Amino acid sequence: MKSQYITPVVTVFDDKGQIDNEQNLQVYQFLNNKVSGFVVMGSTGEFFSLNMHASKQLIKLCSTAPREHMKIYAGASRMDIQESIELANYADEMGLDGVMIISPYYFPLTQEAIYDFYSTIASQTRAKIFIYNFPDRTGYSIAPQTCLKLADKYPHIVGLKDTILDTIHTCEVINLVKKEIPNFQVFSGFDNNFAHNILAGGNGCIGGLSNIVPEFFASWMDAFAQNNLASIAQHQKTVDQLMAVYNVNNPFISTLKKALQLRGVIRSDRSYPPFNCLDDSQVKLLRGILENANVQLKK
Repeated sequence: MKSQYITPVVTVFDDKGQIDNEQNLQVYQFLNNKVSGFVVMGSTGEFFSLNMHASKQLIKLCSTAPREHMKIYAGASRMDIQESIELANYADEMGLDGVMIISPYYFPLTQEAIYDFYSTIASQTRAKIFIYNFPDRTGYSIAPQTCLKLADKYPHIVGLKDTILDTIHTCEVINLVKKEIPNFQVFSGFDNNFAHNILAGGNGCIGGLSNIVPEFFASWMDAFAQNNLASIAQHQKTVDQLMAVYNVNNPFISTLKKALQLRGVIRSDRSYPPFNCLDDSQVKLLRGILENANVQLKK
C-alpha cells in the first residue's frame, strides 16, 4: 500500500526572536530522505506569529532546501484573504509544490461562507491548495460536500488535512470526494490516525511527531509498502506511546523544539512569545518518553 507522511515543520528562531536560516535548513536536512515532504508555517510552524515579511522569508528559505524525493509546501493561512492569496502566489513563484490554508477562525462560518473563502483564493492563484480543517481551532468543521464542491470546480484544490481526533469525518471525505475525484488527497492531522487513514483509502498523515522521529515514520511507510501487517501494528503501538509528547506542555510546539534539541538537530528551542520553553521537570518527562520509545538522543 502506498502512503505519505508530511511534516508540519517547526520554525526555529534565534536568541533575538528572528528566523534562524541555518537552523531551519538543518531541520529540513534532518527530514530529507525520510518523510514524503514538509510544510512550513502550519500550526506547528507558528504561522500565527509571523508577519508577511517573515512568512515570505521562510518560503524563500525552504525553496532552497534539498528536495530529492520530498515535496515542499507552505502554509498560507491568514485572516486577511488577500494576504492568503499573496502568500499562495509567492509560494508558487518560489517553486513550492503547494500551499495549505486553514479557513478563518474566531467566528464560526456557514458552509456557504467556507466555500466562498476558498473559491476566492482559488480563483486568484495557480498554486495547488490543501484545505486545512481544524475544528478545535476554527470552531467549525468543513463538510465533505463542501470539499467535493470546491475540488470539483477548482482542479488545483488538491487535498485536505483533516485535524480531527476521531476518524469518522476523514472517512466521509475519503468515501465521498475520492470516489468522484480519485486524485484528491486526504491526510489525517494526528499521528496516531495514520494507519487508519491508509487502511480507509486515504493518503497518509501530516503529523507533528515526524519532526523529531522522521526515521520512525519512514519505517512505518516501508511497512505499508511491504504490506507487513505485523510491522504496521507494532509501529501503531509505538506511536500511541509517543503521543504522550503532546501532553508534556501546552501548546506542544515548545516540546517538539526541545526534542529536536535533545536529538542534536538544533541549538535553540525558543518559540515566539507568549510560548515558553520547557522547565526542568518537563524536560525530564520528555526525555523519559523518548528514551522509552528507543529514540536516540544526543549524549
